[in-house]
Amino acid sequence: MKTRKIWFSIAAITMIIIGSCDSGHEKKPEKKEKEFIVHHEFDADSAYHFVEKQVAFGPRVPGSQAHENCRIYLTAKLSDYADKAIVQPFKARVFNGTIMNGYNIIGSFDTLNTKRILLCAHWDSRPFADYDPDPEKHNQAIDGANDGASGVGVLLEAARQFKIRKPGIGVDIIFFDLEDYGEPSGDQFSGKPDTWGLGSQYWSRNPHKPGYTARFGMLLDMVGNEEATFLMEGFSMEYAPKIVRKVWTIAGRIGFSNYFLFKDGGYITDDHYYINKITGIPTINIIHLTDKSPNGSFFNEWHTISDNMAVIDRKTLQVVGLTVLNTVYNE
Repeated sequence: MKTRKIWFSIAAITMIIIGSCDSGHEKKPEKKEKEFIVHHEFDADSAYHFVEKQVAFGPRVPGSQAHENCRIYLTAKLSDYADKAIVQPFKARVFNGTIMNGYNIIGSFDTLNTKRILLCAHWDSRPFADYDPDPEKHNQAIDGANDGASGVGVLLEAARQFKIRKPGIGVDIIFFDLEDYGEPSGDQFSGKPDTWGLGSQYWSRNPHKPGYTARFGMLLDMVGNEEATFLMEGFSMEYAPKIVRKVWTIAGRIGFSNYFLFKDGGYITDDHYYINKITGIPTINIIHLTDKSPNGSFFNEWHTISDNMAVIDRKTLQVVGLTVLNTVYNE
């Protein structure tokens, strides 16, 4: 910093000399910082409805009828709001060696704009309640109301808002599939690499548009729990610290500093990890992290059959939704 300060001092002296020698030289106007405008429009009831609709199909386990029905619904909703919506089908080998079909669902706004922001969440749900307190339920699929559907619900409402009021920048919303088909808890330390985030791994290597890039990305995961706290997740701080601080500052600026805490969280191998590692797009994870849960970092009902609509709180959906919208609209 000292070198920088000295440089500015020399530059200032030089400008004075130049100015005295050429008093007729016209000064360039100083570049003004963009005015921050608070965006208030986010319908928490609408976001809640979008979460509820997904859960109503039943557990969205890849290969199930509920998964297929939800895919049709999400594709139709994005088609209603976005300028362009597509489904990216792919095949992936899951932890047990089975090849499964997956479907990333992508909606794009202002498709010709080269300045873009990436927003994402995963739409599949966990096929195992492997952290349920009742061992008899460990092989049951979960509703995934918070773990998956909440982030999708917030982004569907964001998409609805983008249709009403254009963001002024290109936005891509991606719902990743096969995120939550990782190894069951008893096998998670078997040494098999990268069994989670299969949809984001595929998209990162095969983006929907060749050469795709974005200024930054935001992943939403587990964003609907009552009194959620969003800590500064480890990989987000490693790959995109400026974006984390930008988003957390905006959250505080609009009154949500009790949700977005300037406090370090753990390292979570989530979809954003692969986006950062493979594409180089600086992407952060807005994810509920806490040190008060029996499951470690996550909310109490994580990967249990109790992750249902009872855990979803409209206020938290609104907090996250307004934070995302204010970040996008002020970019």
